[in-house]
Amino acid sequence: MRKKLAMHETLEVHEILTLKTSCVTKGTAMLELVEDEKLKKILEEDVQTSTEAINELKKILKKAQ
Repeated sequence: MRKKLAMHETLEVHEILTLKTSCVTKGTAMLELVEDEKLKKILEEDVQTSTEAINELKKILKKAQ
């Protein structure tokens, strides 16, 4: 049985999705400019983690429809 999210829950998930998408965009852009290897590794990990979060959030929204 699928559960529907309440409207405010859907909006909150969508807001987090928007934030994570922004993080991936900014992180990817910054990767081109960063020269420090430690910082580059942190940014790469953040982009990867945020991408995974985006996929999970999309699944949540799809299931809730």
